[in-house]
Amino acid sequence: MENSEVRALLVTEPAGPAALRIGTLPVPDAEVVIDVHAAGVTFPDLLLTHGRYQVRPEPPFAPGLEVAGTVRRAAPGTGFAPGDRVVAFTGHGGGYAEAVGVPAAHVVPLPEAIGFVDGVGLMVNYQTAYFGLAERGRLRAGETVLVHGAAGGVGTAAVQVALALGARVLAVVSDDAKAAVARRAGATEVIRTDRWVDEVRERADGVDVVFDPVGGDRFDESLRLLRPDGRLLVIGFTEGRIPQVAVNRLLLRNIEVVGVAWGHYAAIDPGMIRRVGTALADLAVAGRVRPVVGRTYAFEDGAEALADLEARRAAGKSVLTFRPAAPGVTGR
Repeated sequence: MENSEVRALLVTEPAGPAALRIGTLPVPDAEVVIDVHAAGVTFPDLLLTHGRYQVRPEPPFAPGLEVAGTVRRAAPGTGFAPGDRVVAFTGHGGGYAEAVGVPAAHVVPLPEAIGFVDGVGLMVNYQTAYFGLAERGRLRAGETVLVHGAAGGVGTAAVQVALALGARVLAVVSDDAKAAVARRAGATEVIRTDRWVDEVRERADGVDVVFDPVGGDRFDESLRLLRPDGRLLVIGFTEGRIPQVAVNRLLLRNIEVVGVAWGHYAAIDPGMIRRVGTALADLAVAGRVRPVVGRTYAFEDGAEALADLEARRAAGKSVLTFRPAAPGVTGR
């Protein structure tokens, strides 16, 4: 008989990572219940701890938008069975717990060749990168992509996905350590933020696609670098300021500003997560993408992981681990 409760890392008040406490939650009831081996650390998780995410659950609740693990139980007709290795999108939190329940449409099979730590990295960040570049951005082989925040979790994902799709990538980072992370992701052209506009102009006669999770001044300058028919993908606003656009600039230069709200689009296109996840798994097995994991933290140290993300100390993907990987599983 399974336990009626599981340990979880709970937001006790909307006061940031410092308010996280270990507690318990009831075992969830859902189409698929997953025993969590790894949970990703994402910017929306940080916003959840501050009460600044689009959805604001009542405390106490567990953040955690992405998990990797094994199926504990699954409803008939879902296509999953106990013991299956999977990655999943939780929706609006709950993944910082020993078990989580999710809709079957949010679950993607995880090939044996991919470990749980790498596998969880293929969910929010890589799905956002692939959905943004391939589907929303209509990226074509041979085009030039400018990636801001190229050492972060979603930035390294965008670098790898763009390269896998045949693009040239200009990766923008703020310091030498982050330049090394971008290069680990595969970027061969790395640009520092202190003179990034001039350097982009020196290296290319414009860019076709901008992948922008930063916003603020980066957005304003990036618009000026787009070639005709260029697309600026709005991923987020880690700089803090939400920019505004004088739409006559779009009209006169025949360029686009494209929103990439991957998680929200899943409600409109229920097959998207499985479709994109399958494409990414194929690329991962082929060795064309692999999450750049910066640091793994024990589940109990989740507050530290989110604090590091908030202070911009995190480089690459940060992951919480809950239990050892199953015997015989390869990869991290």
